[in-house]
Amino acid sequence: MSILVFLIPISLFLGGLGLVACIWTMRSGQYEDLEGAAARILIDDDDDAPGDDDAAEDQPASQRSAAR
Repeated sequence: MSILVFLIPISLFLGGLGLVACIWTMRSGQYEDLEGAAARILIDDDDDAPGDDDAAEDQPASQRSAAR
């Protein structure tokens, strides 16, 4: 039973630490854009530049693969 003297304050401290971490994440805005991160992984920004496709089509296939 004397171990409870140590375990109760430790558990209260860890619970408070979790609460502080949860409040910090909410205030820093980590939950504001939940769907944006999932959509950004599907968007390939490298192929969106205009003119890259025209220049790549003029080169032979061996040079296109070397350039990438």
